[in-house]
Amino acid sequence: MSNVLGTVEEAVERTIAAVGPRIVLGTPLGLGKPVQLINAFYRRVESDPGLSLEINTALSLDVPRPSAGVEASLAGPIMERIFGDYEALAYVEPLRKGTLPPNITVSEFYLKAGSMKGNPVAQQHYVSSNYTHIVRDMIARGINVLAQMVAARETDEGLKLSLSCNTDLTLEFLDHEARRERPIKIVGQVHADLPYMKLDAEIPASSFDLVVDNRDYDRRIFAVPNAAVPLRDYAAALHASSLIRDGGTLQIGIGALGDAVAHACILRHRDNAAYRALLSGLGATPSSRDEERGTFRQGLYVSTEMFVNGMMHLIEQGVVKRKVYDDLVIQRGINSGAIDHYVDLEMYDYLSAEGFLPAVLDPAALERLKHWGLVDDSVRLAGNTLVVAGRELANDLTQPAVRGALLRQVEGRELRQGRVLHGGFYLGPRDFYDKLRNLDERGLAEICMTGVARTNQLLLDYPLYSAQRRDARFINTGMMVTLSGAVASDALEDGTAISGVGGQYNFVAMAHDLPGARSVLCIRATRGEGEDAKSNIVPFYGHITIPKHLRDVVVTEYGVADLRGQDDATVIKRLVNIADSRFQDELLAFAKKHGKVEAGYVVPKSARNNTPERLQAALGEAVRAGVLPDYPFGTELTEREQVLAASLRHVKSLSASPADFIGASFRALLHHADDAAAQPFLERIQLEHPGTTREFLIQQLLLLDLEERGLLKVN
Repeated sequence: MSNVLGTVEEAVERTIAAVGPRIVLGTPLGLGKPVQLINAFYRRVESDPGLSLEINTALSLDVPRPSAGVEASLAGPIMERIFGDYEALAYVEPLRKGTLPPNITVSEFYLKAGSMKGNPVAQQHYVSSNYTHIVRDMIARGINVLAQMVAARETDEGLKLSLSCNTDLTLEFLDHEARRERPIKIVGQVHADLPYMKLDAEIPASSFDLVVDNRDYDRRIFAVPNAAVPLRDYAAALHASSLIRDGGTLQIGIGALGDAVAHACILRHRDNAAYRALLSGLGATPSSRDEERGTFRQGLYVSTEMFVNGMMHLIEQGVVKRKVYDDLVIQRGINSGAIDHYVDLEMYDYLSAEGFLPAVLDPAALERLKHWGLVDDSVRLAGNTLVVAGRELANDLTQPAVRGALLRQVEGRELRQGRVLHGGFYLGPRDFYDKLRNLDERGLAEICMTGVARTNQLLLDYPLYSAQRRDARFINTGMMVTLSGAVASDALEDGTAISGVGGQYNFVAMAHDLPGARSVLCIRATRGEGEDAKSNIVPFYGHITIPKHLRDVVVTEYGVADLRGQDDATVIKRLVNIADSRFQDELLAFAKKHGKVEAGYVVPKSARNNTPERLQAALGEAVRAGVLPDYPFGTELTEREQVLAASLRHVKSLSASPADFIGASFRALLHHADDAAAQPFLERIQLEHPGTTREFLIQQLLLLDLEERGLLKVN
């Protein structure tokens, strides 16, 4: 094809010739950035002051940079194993250092959490925009080039592309381009390792103006390694998972908490007795509704902006299995129980009564019935007759004989076009991508990557989406919640952008607009360690992401606060009840001082032991037994690296409490480890011969932690 090129440099030159010297480049959030193509634009503009480049994007992925010393010794080989020959985005390092050329700017609408806190350039060019408004806002900013990494496949119809990991906004851009409101040059770069997703993600190659296809550019695609799940995230996840209704809809985010929620759902489904015991140990109030604590007999459907690794595990474990259909008549029939997912006489009767199954078929109606699997693909029209199994029959579905002939060919077959997941983009570890690459035809037909205009809102088809997203639970994270129920998730009160709004507001708003839906915002009760610990439930805060009038359910590791429709005093009491007990008195005193809670109110006894020690007592054995593993969905780390990582995290945490640090240091200096047992651990992080006093102390504290965890013998 004339639009398929061999080099990114040729694509850049053709694009500049088409759009002129001012290039306003849009490129997807996360994985879908075509690294070599973006870098070619960067280098071309960097070398020519007569050109300018404005990059509009989000979540610019970069290989983590461990601190020097022991951390680098541990992380270095791991980084090499995970990221291999991944090519870095050329603009990321100059952006971080504040050394971008004067003719290049970078604006992001979602930052890697906390990565740009002290960066004036990134802060000044940050764009705060709701996910469903990004296309509108990028067009308003003058975007004239869209560049994306794609998958490709030769078909009988010619070369086809898959938007794969980033259908989220690109589908809307393509629709905009089709309307010709403002021409945008659309350029793709093929990567052979990118999973080829079908359905909404699959588009003809002609949808792109230029496509670069060169296997020399196929470096390792970016993978996000699974994070270890801390105990308090497991506690919050257990509470949140108890709010999910069987037969409902689920959305969760990336990271440790998302993995913890997914694992909690799997535990609930696979070992319900153990699951209930853990909830009871956390002091969770028993539920009278078994659909919120029992196994997932009907299963869940997922509608999410981000398709995460945990969701794939939920599909594999039979938790996510409820299928939805993009037809209101069919979906309502499924919901009501009038029909199920398999073609039978009752389905024919129901669809006839609803006008879905017409008395007489024309070509369009016949194709529609084949699309859903309601008639066999071999059925055809011949003039005024139907040809069914080689027999000519009257084109009259009111005749029992005709209906019977059609039904006999398909009876007992499952309806086609059922989806268990609609997602806007995906990002995760390498084994997640491997699973997507290896999906069979059934898997490819059940997972639909699509636009956030669909996943994150209801405007396109409120009746259908309401029928599909029944009993939805949208589970996301926040940084802080005020006593009024307002939540801060994306920025600090001084204006510092931490991440971005993303789709959080979308999902909270949907929870209020969908019958039976709830927004569940999970917030760690505290931040910091030891004497530096601070409450994340605060009297008030100078920045909010979710206003108090949209308050719904807030979850911490200490429990669930249902805030929807409650008066202010009840909201405050319920939030204080799930706060860390070290901060409850001052929170309550503030509320009483300002007349928001009656003077005589006291925190219930059942909520007065919200401490890390109680969580350890409730869940520690489950962690040790592997019921709540550090890495529920696997890790790239070896067993020894997992042990070292956990011990070094503990050693680092000691610095937050001088008393704990001094006490541990004395114990470490007074003990003697088994040198032979310790040697492999020390060699792995090049700490067998410490060169400084600091390294010696870290070595001794590390050995003490390994001993106390039973991993070394004591002489």
